[in-house]
Amino acid sequence: MAESTLPPPAKTSLRDRERELDARASALDAHTDIGLAETLAVIRRVLVTFWPLAPVRLAVKALLQMGALGSVALLLPWQAKAVIDHVVLAKPIVTTGYPPYLHPLLLALEGMHPLEILVWLSAIAVGMILILGYYASGGARDDGVEAGMEQGHDIATATENDMNQGFSHNGGLWGFIEFTLQLRLSQAVNHVLRSQLFSRLAALSMTRLEDQRIGDSVYRVMYDTPAVTTIFYEVVLTPTGSLTIYFGALFGLIGAYPHVPEIIWISASIFPIWLAISACFSRITRRRGQAARAAGSITTSTVEEGMDNILAVQSLGGNKKEKNRFGGDSTESFKRHRGYRLVGIIVGQFGDFTNALLQTAVFVVISYNVIDGALTPGDYGAAFVFWGMMRGPAFSLGGLWIRLQGNVAGMRRVFALMDMPPEDDPGRARLPPIREGMVMRGAGLVYPDGRRALDDVTVSANVGEIVAFVGPTGAGKTSLAYLIPRFHAATEGEVRIDGTNVNDVTLESLRSQVTYVFQETQLLRISIADNIRYGRTDASLADVERVARIAGVHDFIASLPDGYHTKLGGAAASKLSVGQKQRISIARGLLRDAKILILDEPTSALDPETEEYLVQSLHEAAKDRLVIIIAHRLSTIAHADRIVFLEDGRVIEQGSHRELMAREQGRYREFVALQTTAA
Repeated sequence: MAESTLPPPAKTSLRDRERELDARASALDAHTDIGLAETLAVIRRVLVTFWPLAPVRLAVKALLQMGALGSVALLLPWQAKAVIDHVVLAKPIVTTGYPPYLHPLLLALEGMHPLEILVWLSAIAVGMILILGYYASGGARDDGVEAGMEQGHDIATATENDMNQGFSHNGGLWGFIEFTLQLRLSQAVNHVLRSQLFSRLAALSMTRLEDQRIGDSVYRVMYDTPAVTTIFYEVVLTPTGSLTIYFGALFGLIGAYPHVPEIIWISASIFPIWLAISACFSRITRRRGQAARAAGSITTSTVEEGMDNILAVQSLGGNKKEKNRFGGDSTESFKRHRGYRLVGIIVGQFGDFTNALLQTAVFVVISYNVIDGALTPGDYGAAFVFWGMMRGPAFSLGGLWIRLQGNVAGMRRVFALMDMPPEDDPGRARLPPIREGMVMRGAGLVYPDGRRALDDVTVSANVGEIVAFVGPTGAGKTSLAYLIPRFHAATEGEVRIDGTNVNDVTLESLRSQVTYVFQETQLLRISIADNIRYGRTDASLADVERVARIAGVHDFIASLPDGYHTKLGGAAASKLSVGQKQRISIARGLLRDAKILILDEPTSALDPETEEYLVQSLHEAAKDRLVIIIAHRLSTIAHADRIVFLEDGRVIEQGSHRELMAREQGRYREFVALQTTAA
């Protein structure tokens, strides 16, 4: 057998695989690899958007943090010096070498026995612990206050802590007050952002929503929005806290040990070193963070799609296939998150190596000065505390940029959806109460991808009529009905209601008078009564029962143990048939006091007896409104006042059932004949 001459499959680059992830996550969000300017724009937008929400609380939080850290920087190093020199080594107390603000305390302790000095210093330390908490050498947060639950390392499970983030570098009473203030601030900011994003998603046009995976939207609302808290606090609070303790320690060090400037220069070198590290790893950190979030949203979408289509999965024996699909997406999600964490580990190792080198240098400098007699053993402890207080903030401030990158990736995803234009609403006038009806002239519809759905449609329908849109599958019936409430805007021609172009009126005033009952039943996990009155929340139970009788579902609802108060999603509600759900949906549409009622396949799941009853009821309802029915079944459309027959997006025939059946070669007649033959 001759060897194959086909070239081996080309290996895709890591960036290409990341782009593929982005495309699978969301068809609407394609620009994910952002540069320095866009990163700064995201950070600026976070500050500009959310600073006005709670400027007073944030300012108080910053002042509390600065006050606590500043007091520690001014007191803690000198406690270490006093214990070593005057308790351990029993040297007499002198004010030389101490800052002036401590001289009154030192004079009060002068002449005391080392044990008495220890007691007084311990009492002062206990007071500081009660108010500020315990601080170890170096200013590490060994006794801070925070709200943290157990969590994994992945982005999703860490977000609950981010949404409820509250911390203080201090313990004690001071830390508790600071923590409580920040906790409420975190929740307020996250609540506002979540609500804004959810509202924007709900305001997108149907065309855009069809291109956006539900799981990705859920992921952005639930798991990406908490990134705002981290960015918010890192940019505002990290510099204030770090600079406060750094300069507090710096001034103390300069005032006490001006002859040891090496410590100052070593600590000051941390910042440029970290900037260099950040510059090398910032973009790759953003990209890995974006990939991890995209993979996580794909996994969420897979769960949502699998459960939403569970009947198809089970009936077609697709459980194993769905399990494998989810397994592949879940594995990819963990893989991407490991890549994101690996970058963090590498950056951390650079930082640890730098810290070890610098700390060794400081140890050598201080030890040399102690041996040389320039510093006392107590100064050794104080100088190391000063170094620790300068080192910690320098590392924190220097690493600020790299810590922001993963969260910038999350906020970019949030702002990408928030920046999408809402459903186009060019209208400025309010639509007056509808009295006459609807007219289309030369209406056409071309979808954004170039597909033509409707072409040169001219049709009219008046209040008091039942008009049926009829035609084979894909003829454009639903697209035609969508033009009336402007779910889709006509790309050609015009649609007028009572002589007013629907493009000239606001969507709110238009849709408040047009009720659309979709073919897919849309019921919420609330009571049946609340489902029916969803579009008219002030309706009485008597009104709810009235429309339920019209829809032919009252007797069934009354037979349930909780009647109209039965919660959908419970044991009883799970036994609702498709037809029963459809009738509840129709009742909801009937209850809404709208002059135009559009029913998309309202009888597709009804038995003949219920269908006949519903059609008769619709004639009663049509006395003061326009009822438009999209249907295939002859028994539903035959009694309509007017039938509009469509084919390939064009209106082929119009008239009553009797008039259209009288046409020898009519397309509607052929359509009916096919149904009759099939029956």
